[in-house]
Amino acid sequence: MIEKAKLTDLSEIVAVIESARAYLKAQGIDQWQKSAYPAISDIRTDIENDVAYVLKVAGKVAAYGAVIAGFDPAYDLIQGAWRNDNHDYVTVHRMAVSTAFRGQALGQRFLTSVFETFSTYQDFRVDTHPDNQIMQHILTKLGFEKCGVVMFEGARWAYQKVLED
Repeated sequence: MIEKAKLTDLSEIVAVIESARAYLKAQGIDQWQKSAYPAISDIRTDIENDVAYVLKVAGKVAAYGAVIAGFDPAYDLIQGAWRNDNHDYVTVHRMAVSTAFRGQALGQRFLTSVFETFSTYQDFRVDTHPDNQIMQHILTKLGFEKCGVVMFEGARWAYQKVLED
């Protein structure tokens, strides 16, 4: 189950982000390669804004994501169309899994925990790099639908999952 990140988790979270950055580079994916994003300041701001979440395995931070409830301006303009006009949804940004924990379906577990933690919401949105096939596979497996392209650190494929009552 995900839990709120604390400032004491910051160094472990940064290690997870750097591990994921190196993994993406090794896969030939330029996501997170051209800038310092996500930087330690982004993660610190997430923690201070109470939107930083971690998934721990044996007490170690294995996955991280910023989980934001409510309207996200980055998702206001989409080339394509969201499945609805709802402005009260949950967005996951900066999601990363440490390479030390790869192969344990932790990306899937992180997102499933988001659904459980934010169970009062029906609408979930995520974006990913067009070349990040692993994330696209996870999203499709969990029932997300590709809705179009948004601009968030470059062109990103936008996915949405709407839970039915």
